[in-house]
Amino acid sequence: MKPSTLPHPVEALILAKIAPPVVERARQVRLMAFDVDGVLTDGSLWYGEHGELVKRFNVLDGHGLRLMRESGVTVALITGREGPIVDRRAAELGIAVVHQGVRDKAQALGAIAQEHGCSLAETGYMGDDIIDLAALQRVGFAASVPNAPAYVAQLAHWVSTQAGGAGAVRECCDLILAAQGRLSAFFNPGAMRMSGNIQ
Repeated sequence: MKPSTLPHPVEALILAKIAPPVVERARQVRLMAFDVDGVLTDGSLWYGEHGELVKRFNVLDGHGLRLMRESGVTVALITGREGPIVDRRAAELGIAVVHQGVRDKAQALGAIAQEHGCSLAETGYMGDDIIDLAALQRVGFAASVPNAPAYVAQLAHWVSTQAGGAGAVRECCDLILAAQGRLSAFFNPGAMRMSGNIQ
């Protein structure tokens, strides 16, 4: 999907609140990777009486990831934990690049970027904890959430206004798509049908 040549009012509204250097970084993103716990979720781990683990995902975040993927940006999930829940959520959203049980996220991110023909300057990462620090320092666009520790968030080029698991990822997706002039393409009935109903 080619970016629009004319600015859309919604894109202008989003970008008006963002510093120009951050917009330029977001404009370069071809691969965007996300941590899961604390970014795609609020970080809570719920256990049932039989030991089953439950996580809560936000549908707005899910739709943002679908829109970005449909716009041609490669989406990846990199998490330090392991479990079938993340695989299931990724499958629902059509995300094929999923790395679980990762301790060295910077190394994993570098390998993913190389595999997809992207430089680290064209790669973004959104994380919220110590394990994410090295990855945040390597990428061209580093994002975090307001509920991250200050020493993590201060390394980010951009911090969402929404908390992890409560729309932070959607905010990030909208920023990237707006910076690239691609968000406006979804403001018509045909594009909305293409994006589907699964969020």
